[in-house]
Amino acid sequence: MQESRLFKIVYHLLDRGQATAQELAEKFEVSVRTIYRDIDALSGAGIPVYTEPGRNGGIHLMKDFVLDKAVFSNEEKQEILTALHSLQAAQNIGSSRTLQKLSAMFHLDSENWLEVDFSRWGNRESDNKKFELLKSAVIHHKCVKIHYAGSNEVISTRTAQPLKLVYKAKAWYLKAFCTERQDWRIFKLNRILDLEVLNESFSPRPFPEPTDTSDVEYDPVILRFPGEMAYRVYDEFDRTQVQRRANGDLIVSAKMPKDVWLTGFLLSFGTQVDILSPSCLKEAIAEQAKQIYEKNKT
Repeated sequence: MQESRLFKIVYHLLDRGQATAQELAEKFEVSVRTIYRDIDALSGAGIPVYTEPGRNGGIHLMKDFVLDKAVFSNEEKQEILTALHSLQAAQNIGSSRTLQKLSAMFHLDSENWLEVDFSRWGNRESDNKKFELLKSAVIHHKCVKIHYAGSNEVISTRTAQPLKLVYKAKAWYLKAFCTERQDWRIFKLNRILDLEVLNESFSPRPFPEPTDTSDVEYDPVILRFPGEMAYRVYDEFDRTQVQRRANGDLIVSAKMPKDVWLTGFLLSFGTQVDILSPSCLKEAIAEQAKQIYEKNKT
């Protein structure tokens, strides 16, 4: 208990510059005499803490004590604080306390100019709970049982050995070994409908490196969108893939594999996309749209 209080006294002095014994006694709910014993203990441990008598006196740390021993430049310190700000998106790891302590140690203000929130709109509690459960399973090497909505329109039950959480292309994914398939899989967190952490432990293995597909060539898909769809087009495509015509239309040329995912992706634009090439993709979309119409017509 005393050790924890000693650290807290140092952090407080680093943050505030000075404090009175009475102030510290009230903050840590101990007597003034205990605070003076703590100051003696800190001094005996080599911490350059000293007291000044008088009206403007108090308890101080020697100026620039921490900075003289720091190996980071001011720019590097600010980068560390910025990284910790972003880590608060994966909360419940005490990052805000870490920020406060490091800000004091670096003698830099940790301005809260950055906010990162990976949860979906209106679904923060559920997404955060799922994330925390998976994080715990990864750290403690516990198997998980999930109900997963696959791209084949089937909701399956899987038991998986979670290796790591990955954020890529605006979404969270779980890299894991699926015991049912006896193979490695990448699960999209938003498609994990239910989750249970099991008591069964496993020995983690490295996730296999992906094979090099840089030399795989796909024929370009050429699409036309009206100008009012720019907000969505630039969400999904890099600006180098987009050309704006004089009438405001947006022409997108992107190399993508022609699969079930692409069909569903293009259908999500509804009537706001024209498929200019290839013709086989245009036919596949038309057939899919026809089936949707037949299924839902009154």
